[in-house]
Amino acid sequence: MAEQKVNGEVIAVLPNKVKIKIDDLNAFKGAEQLKVGSYIQIADNDNSDIKLIAIIESFLIEVTEGGERKYLIEANPLGTIEDGFFRRGGDSIALPPKEATTASKEDIKAIYSSGSNESNYERFCFAQLSHSSKERIDVPVNGNRFFNKHFAIVGSTGSGKSHTTAKVLQNAIQERKSNFQGLNNSHIIIFDIHSEYNSAFPESNSITINDLILPYWLLNGDELEELFLESGDNNNYNQSSLLRTLITENKIYKNPTETKVYFDSPLKFDIDEILNCFQNLRKETKHTENDLDIQFSDGNKTFKSDSEKYQHYFKKTYEFASPRRASKDAGHGISKGAFSDGSIDKFVSRLNTKVDSQRLRQFLFGDKSKNISFEETLRQFLGYGYDNENRKNAKSNVTIVDLSGVPFEVLSITVSLISRLLFDYSYYYKKQVGDNDMPLLLVYEEAHKYVPKSDLARFKSSRSSIERIAKEGRKYGISLAIISQRPSELSETIFSQCNNFIAMRLTNPDDQNYVKRLLPDSLGSVTDILPSLQSGEALLIGEATVMPSIILVDRCDNEPSSNDIPYLEKWKEEWFEKVDFKGITKSWKD
Repeated sequence: MAEQKVNGEVIAVLPNKVKIKIDDLNAFKGAEQLKVGSYIQIADNDNSDIKLIAIIESFLIEVTEGGERKYLIEANPLGTIEDGFFRRGGDSIALPPKEATTASKEDIKAIYSSGSNESNYERFCFAQLSHSSKERIDVPVNGNRFFNKHFAIVGSTGSGKSHTTAKVLQNAIQERKSNFQGLNNSHIIIFDIHSEYNSAFPESNSITINDLILPYWLLNGDELEELFLESGDNNNYNQSSLLRTLITENKIYKNPTETKVYFDSPLKFDIDEILNCFQNLRKETKHTENDLDIQFSDGNKTFKSDSEKYQHYFKKTYEFASPRRASKDAGHGISKGAFSDGSIDKFVSRLNTKVDSQRLRQFLFGDKSKNISFEETLRQFLGYGYDNENRKNAKSNVTIVDLSGVPFEVLSITVSLISRLLFDYSYYYKKQVGDNDMPLLLVYEEAHKYVPKSDLARFKSSRSSIERIAKEGRKYGISLAIISQRPSELSETIFSQCNNFIAMRLTNPDDQNYVKRLLPDSLGSVTDILPSLQSGEALLIGEATVMPSIILVDRCDNEPSSNDIPYLEKWKEEWFEKVDFKGITKSWKD
């Protein structure tokens, strides 16, 4: 193939660009079809063993007054090949360079195999070079750098985003150092907002709304406030302070053997008892001269402290005596309690509505959430065999948290709690063991839905949890995969912490510009190819790859259920009579 190629003349060398003039474009192409994103090699004048590798970013045609055509290629320098090894940067090539040719398959393969010379290199491959000839050219990445530095997969609907995510994860759970049987040591948790990935991972630990157990007693302050407080309420501070006090008191009450009990301690409390206490506080009456002498309808009771009073209020709701002025006949005066002025009425109403909601009791406030232990909660999300008797594939490399049935008002809280628990687990695991030999990968599908740029209160908890992982997770063996079709709507803190990117077709100009601005390599106009990529094609860039590449992602072993519905094909069929309206509406109501 090399003898078919005709040299091009290098006419300009800039810090980030090389211009090449070609007289006979067809001869220069040889048997290969050059495109934006293809590679060319430029020889060194003094030392032909050194070649500069550049990626084509634009193609120009100039027509002279005499009608002659000049073909100009502008390319972005990526690095040099010397003695069969590739390294980034092109400052060692002599000027002016002598000639340019299309890069040979041998040189391109040498580039991608050169990554194996890095320390701590683990080859991981899920794609091939898109603009290669009929012969496949693998584009591997350094698996260690790819997974431990956070990565993002972005692309518009229909670009192949879900398939790419599935292929990367499928290959990861199949990797093995030796021919051992059973599961490898990968631990992947997918937050699946559209219920797409069960078909891609049939052996996964799938958690749907029907078997999800989310212990409310593990919620932190931000999550509880997001759940119960109304944004903009002037009494929010006082309500939040009282809520924290009562939860702490109830944890002390329910865990008498614990010596250190704080508001954020992962200890059980009873939400129904908290509600009882709030109901009593909003109605209580007291002796006008003694705040702890509470006036019940069937007599008074004097408590030694607020703590003792709260513990009494946890047991049930009480009836209280009506307020009155002190008089000779009636005796001492009875006044309203500190919270009987209506200041917490709205809050108590919201709390009661949430706690009594059948949808939330199903997985958040019900008996299952009260009875599950802290250890069982972690086993549930880590795929370590929680409830093996009733759950299929409870032990698995991949845990899919199916968020499609989670009510929207608690979506952010659900994601926040699980993410925070897994981060804290990784932190304490490393603290105890000294190293994390079971690193976790959290995959956030449609991440812009629960970690957007928005400062709205309902996203505060999930943003806080995931941003903390983005900034600190690498140290403790927990990393992120951010999947989004609207990267411009995503929290910039999270996206900017990603060190590797798989950028697929993006049609929205805001998304294109946002991705270009955050990509770690300066690629000039090569990124302009984003809106014209085919389904399954992507720009791969970041620390894990030896150089930026336009890749074609391999097909999945099992595909996610995200394919487009063939409308016209379905419409052309005979009228469908067998619609189970009764079953659909029953499922809907349940």
